[in-house]
Amino acid sequence: MDTDPKGALMSKPMVLFLCTGNSARSQMAEAFLRHHAGDLYEVHSAGLDPQGIHPLTIQVMSEVGIDVAGHESKSLNLYLGKTSPKWVIFVCEKAERSCPHVWPFSLQTESWRIDDPVDSTSDDLQRLMKFRTIRDEVEARVVQWIADRSAVMEVEAKQF
Repeated sequence: MDTDPKGALMSKPMVLFLCTGNSARSQMAEAFLRHHAGDLYEVHSAGLDPQGIHPLTIQVMSEVGIDVAGHESKSLNLYLGKTSPKWVIFVCEKAERSCPHVWPFSLQTESWRIDDPVDSTSDDLQRLMKFRTIRDEVEARVVQWIADRSAVMEVEAKQF
């Protein structure tokens, strides 16, 4: 557990990534945030209509040394009314449109609107390339998100 500037125990801030199927983008985002931020955050992902983790998600994440083979595709219903995430990050427009006020008490919501590689109708090689492109985009967004939060935390720490 973390402590606040006065030394009181605090729980880790929760981040919830939402998308439609919880099969690719939100799974990647969850894994990258855990990978790059360590245990600074309690990280989860969910989907409006969970479809299971796409095999290409497992493959492209494995290519960068992150194992998501044991992850499960989770429903948004697991979290509704049971959690209070500090951040809800929509990784697709459909999820954002479908539940814009899911967490009216969440401190922040963000929209990343990343293409869904699962929707690709190309041949196998092009589809794999699309998954790799999306993986790299998700990682870049996560790394930037961490940097942005770190800058805010530095400013807040100086205020005490």
